[in-house]
Amino acid sequence: MSNTNTPALLQPQTNLFGNDAAAAYIGVTPRTLEVWRCTKRHQIPYIKVGRLVKYRQAALDTWLAAQTVGAAE
Repeated sequence: MSNTNTPALLQPQTNLFGNDAAAAYIGVTPRTLEVWRCTKRHQIPYIKVGRLVKYRQAALDTWLAAQTVGAAE
């Protein structure tokens, strides 16, 4: 049962991807995404919960849009 009075921050995040799912979403290997994160080659925003790394779908979409070459502005 869902409580409509619950703030959005306290509701389960269905648009969060783990490293493997995020890598698949943007079309790279999980290892590539790990290297980018560690070397700060591409600064894709992520959430760190203990050892777990999560990516918001919106952040991945924004990053993908920024990688577009030759788009009309």
